Formats: sequence, structure tokens, C-alpha cells
Amino acid sequence: MTLVNNILTILDTKIYPGESKEIDFDVANLHTSSPVNVPIIIERAKKPGPIVLFTAGIHGDEVNGVEIVRQLIASGINKPKIGTIICIPVINVFGFINLKREFPDGRDLNRVFPGTVDGSLASRVAHKLMHDIVPCVDCIIDFHTGGSGRFNAPQIRISKENRHLNELAKVFAAPFVLYSKNLNKSFRNSCYKLGKAMLLFEGGKSFHIDESITTHGVNGAKRVLKHLGMLNSQSKVTKPKTDTVFINESRWQRASFSGMFRATIPISSHVKKGDVLGYITDPYGKLNQAVKAQNSGYIINVNESPIVYQGDALFHVSTKLKR
Repeated sequence: MTLVNNILTILDTKIYPGESKEIDFDVANLHTSSPVNVPIIIERAKKPGPIVLFTAGIHGDEVNGVEIVRQLIASGINKPKIGTIICIPVINVFGFINLKREFPDGRDLNRVFPGTVDGSLASRVAHKLMHDIVPCVDCIIDFHTGGSGRFNAPQIRISKENRHLNELAKVFAAPFVLYSKNLNKSFRNSCYKLGKAMLLFEGGKSFHIDESITTHGVNGAKRVLKHLGMLNSQSKVTKPKTDTVFINESRWQRASFSGMFRATIPISSHVKKGDVLGYITDPYGKLNQAVKAQNSGYIINVNESPIVYQGDALFHVSTKLKR
């Protein structure tokens, strides 16, 4: 990917100012030899400006993120006033076809970055993304959801001590910002090493589209585009209903018993130590164990699985807020 004299070249395709293009991000065919097209939707304004990349579907079962990027495209939010907006709604199309988190080679795409040109299928996709798309991008917003039946409150995840990311996170205005380390071989960490600003959005759970979560994601994206001077006049920005809570530290509260689980506290709630968060029961009416908060804080993830085992993560609770 190159930008020379305001002519953007992606995968040997030139996109001039004011143009719209759809390019296929092809890596491999299915085992039936059928082609698998991963569309890259590019919208360029006539005026120069930042290049923003919206991505989703790194994990094939995280359909809520795909829906957010779809709405950005369907509503015309991706048509910038200045600069360029690139949308890749489904990066792991192989997993998306079967609603599986991993690639057909069994690898988690978000653990093989920056990838290699001659590695596994997942590694090749990672390499192509980092080599052919990311280099000229100024800002990336990557949409994810909770996995394994765990529902995430809408949140932005960034690393600490980064003023630019903190500013963008405040602009996005999700209900929560969770400071977390960049995981080795993740998309976020590889972008960080290239000096690319990335906001990682988490919200909802896999195999599920939640209207509230998609609304948070779309509205946050619009706020960032407005902040960058890119939002077109047809798109309106709404103010967040609550102030963003910045979380320095958090912990998982785990099940003390195996059994049938029912959470009774809404996601995003603030609880006090000792509050009842839910119940673990057995099928025979003998066990009815209350799950009580081990510390005060905000509930930023709830396990919605009806069956849990001893040691399973039930709630993700903040323990230390940024002051």
C-alpha cells in the first residue's frame, strides 16, 4: 500500500481522490477450489486528509463487529468529507462462513501477527494485511466481541501511557475504557510496533448481534471521524448518555461450584462488595449458591452460559479506576 501524490495504491489498484473502489483481498480458495472474496471497501474524498481503517471479523464467530462495519457502509458513514476510509468487514472470512473463531488451519488469527508470506493460512492473511493495507493508515478501529458465551460491556481497550490513544478513546466515548497490555503477536501489538494508532472495541458476545452494542460502536466511530474532520454532513453525531469510566485494573471472579448459572446483575452495573451477582444451582434442587461480589466495581463482562464448572470465569469486575 502506497500513497504518492495523493494517489493511493492498494493491491496494485490505484484509487484517486474522489473515487470509490472495492478490491478483493484474496489469499486462498476453499478446498473445493471455489474462490473466497474478502472485499475491501475504499472511499476517498477529493480533499486530502487522514486514512482511517475499520476492521472486524478477525474472529469468524464475532458477528456483532461485522454488523457495526456493515452499518458504517450501509449508512454512508464511510464516505469521508476529507481523506480516506477503508472498511474490511470480515477479515477471517473462512471462519465467518462456518461461524468459527479460528482459521481452517486451527490458528487464531489474532495470535499470528505480523505473519509471514510463506507461513500457515492465518499467518499469510496477517502478513498481507500488515504489508498491503496497514502501512499508509493513520488510525485503525478494530471491532471485537466477547467469546465463549461471555457478554462484554461496550468498551475500548488501549495500552497505558499513550496520549494519542487516550485522546481518541475519550472522543469515541464508549461507556468504558479498559487499559490492557498489547498481547504478543496480536493485530493491536503489530500496529503499535508500526506506530499506528488503534482503538480495539469490545462489545457483546459471539454468535449474536446486539442492537445496543452496534449503536455504541457506530456512534463511537462517527465521533472519531468528526474529531478528525472526516465525517460527512449527512451523518449526525450523538452525545454519549454517560461519562466514560477509565479502568486501570480489573479481575475475573470465578465459580466456586459447578452447576446451572444465572446472573442477576445487569451488565455495566456498579456493585459493592458482598452484593449478590447471581446464583449457581444444580438440576436436583439441592444447591442454591449465591455468587457475591468479591470487591466493589463495575461489571464489564458477564458469563451468559447456563452451565458452568468450578473455576469458570463468571464476571469481569473493575478493581481500580483512573482518577
